[in-house]
Amino acid sequence: MPFHEFVRDEGGWITNRRVSLFVHQYLEVDQVQLSSPSRSEPFEWTVCHRKAGVVIAAQTSDGGFLLVRQERVPVRATLWEFPAGQIDEAGVHDWQTIVSAGLRELSEEAGYEPGPQSEVVSMHHFLSSPGFTDEHCYQIWIKGAVPAPSGMHLDVNEAITEVRAFSWEEMQQMVFSGEIRDANTLCCLARLGAMRAV
Repeated sequence: MPFHEFVRDEGGWITNRRVSLFVHQYLEVDQVQLSSPSRSEPFEWTVCHRKAGVVIAAQTSDGGFLLVRQERVPVRATLWEFPAGQIDEAGVHDWQTIVSAGLRELSEEAGYEPGPQSEVVSMHHFLSSPGFTDEHCYQIWIKGAVPAPSGMHLDVNEAITEVRAFSWEEMQQMVFSGEIRDANTLCCLARLGAMRAV
């Protein structure tokens, strides 16, 4: 079963052949032959399938945004990021599934949860690297996050060294300096700015 049903053949897209090159619980690589709305002659493409993700811009009652400092093995660096994670359920992802995954990640990685007067806002999704992968990440904005009584409970493969709330101005400076450089956080900050969230 595919990780999700976000991508479908419609509007002139036709998949003629799909050959699986690599299969793992987090990644599948296929060689596909297809035609597109502008290319009627079949052509080849290598596609990496990934589970959908969710990124959480959690804002505390005093207006700060929660970032976690997380070790990232592929780039050998520890980065300040918004909490994020994958959606384990396959198929179509409705709002409830997206929020549930987001709240799980916020609790696990940051030790926070929505407060009694909180609001959860959809910020749509973004495509992380559509030239080679169908991975897409939903973004949610939680207004009024509070510390969870149970605290953090990290996944065995996660190494988060710090959790802090930053002001909008501090985060903008971190973007300017290159301290914030992961796509999840940069896209969320761009969407928050476009929504005039601060």
